[in-house]
Amino acid sequence: MADFSEISKAVIEGNAARTRELTEKAIEDKVAPERILHEGLVPGMNVVGEKFKNNDYYVPEVLIAARAMNTALDILKPLLAQNEDNYRGKVVIGTVKGDLHDIGKNIAAMMFEGAGFNVIDLGVDVSPDKMVEAVRENKPTILGMSALLTTTMTYMKETITALEKAALREKVKIIIGGAPITEDFARSIGADGYAPDAATGVETARKILGQS
Repeated sequence: MADFSEISKAVIEGNAARTRELTEKAIEDKVAPERILHEGLVPGMNVVGEKFKNNDYYVPEVLIAARAMNTALDILKPLLAQNEDNYRGKVVIGTVKGDLHDIGKNIAAMMFEGAGFNVIDLGVDVSPDKMVEAVRENKPTILGMSALLTTTMTYMKETITALEKAALREKVKIIIGGAPITEDFARSIGADGYAPDAATGVETARKILGQS
């Protein structure tokens, strides 16, 4: 039987080789991939997220932990993809048009993957039209938008307006974040949630989707 606590510990410590080894062993032992994800990787990344929120971990530690997690996800994703129900939901995420900053967005994407979501990362400088097309094609439960520049914040509202025109707004929950973003701004443009940091983004998504 897989030792899920050891998998969690390996992720928390950022031990990529150990995380991969334990995941491969669990698969060999016929442990269901969704159990490895939700009982091993997710609890580990939850701890990483809490440490990040509490300033016990900083960006380098989070990236190292995420790298360890991804060594396991590389093995699990093909198996998990056979059944969409293995995931908590699907997240499309990107940095808005005119903005090339991606560190915060990348950490958020990693946190969502570590929390058991299927993540489609659109990258940076993503126009409203591209956001709309990604929502239409992927049918996500969550759309996450990031902006670091005040001059690009307006594209968040433009994206929401474009989703409304495409009759897609009611089909997806929208969470926005980034250094200049505030809860008041999120409310003013009609977003469903606001995240001051990547770990909070996952908590906000779970709350919006009615997950524990």
